[in-house]
Amino acid sequence: MRFRTLTILWPSFLMAGVLDGIVFSLVDPADSQLVRFAFDVSPQGIYTIAFLVFWSVIACASGMTALLVVEQDNDAAH
Repeated sequence: MRFRTLTILWPSFLMAGVLDGIVFSLVDPADSQLVRFAFDVSPQGIYTIAFLVFWSVIACASGMTALLVVEQDNDAAH
């Protein structure tokens, strides 16, 4: 169980970092007036919240994929 959890969380962590870099290279959180007025969050807070949201969404998608994988028995494959 621990191995499966790590195989879901670690790649999703890496991809959340990549997605965070891509999104915030295109969008500056200091220019986002909607988020700043609604939540009064600093740009670093926006980076953190976005990273955690990206990580959780990617981890959920990876977890659902892991649940759908059907493992074959070695004896049944031959």
